[in-house]
Amino acid sequence: MAETPSRMLPLGTEIPPFTLTDTVTGRDLRSTDVRGSKGTLFLFICNHCPFVRHVLPELGRLGREYVAKGIGIVAINSNDVVAYPQDGPQHMKELAENEGWNFPFLIDETQQVALAFHAACTPDFFLFDRDGILAYRGRLDETRPGSGHAPHGADLRAALDAVIAGVPPTDDQKPSVGCNIKWKNATSPA
Repeated sequence: MAETPSRMLPLGTEIPPFTLTDTVTGRDLRSTDVRGSKGTLFLFICNHCPFVRHVLPELGRLGREYVAKGIGIVAINSNDVVAYPQDGPQHMKELAENEGWNFPFLIDETQQVALAFHAACTPDFFLFDRDGILAYRGRLDETRPGSGHAPHGADLRAALDAVIAGVPPTDDQKPSVGCNIKWKNATSPA
C-alpha cells in the first residue's frame, strides 16, 4: 500500500461548485445542497483503500455527532471505477448503507471535483466554515492501518469544534495520508 499525502489546498479557498449523484438515493446534489449551517466537511474516500477501511468506524461517528451540530458532511469517491470496479456506485451504496451513514456518498465519475479540490489521496479531508471558506485540510488523526491503534479523529475533531465555535482551527495542519486517487488513464494531476 503506497502512501500518498494531501496536496493541501490553500486555506481561504471557497467551496468549488459541483453537481454529483448520491449513490444511495440516486439524487443529484449540488455543493450548495450539502452545506451545513455551521460548516461543511468533504471526505474524499473509496471502498477498497486500506487507509479508508481503517477510519470507517470514525467516519460513522463523525456523522452521528457532527451533523446534529450543524456540519454538513459529504463523502465523494473520485476513483476510476472502470479500473477499480469495487469502487463503483453499487458498492458505494452498499458501503454507506452497511455503515449506517447519515450523509451522502457521491460519485465523481469525471474526476473534475477531485481536481477542483486538489484531492490527492483517500482519505482526504476538507472542512469549510459557515461562509464556505476552507478552514482545515489535513488528517483525521495520526493513526494508520497496521499501527495497532484505533482511529479517534482528534485532529479533525478539533478543527470541527473550532469551526462550530466560529473560530479558525489551528494553522498547524498536517496532511492526510492514504492511497492515491485512482486517476483515469493512470495520469495524476501535478
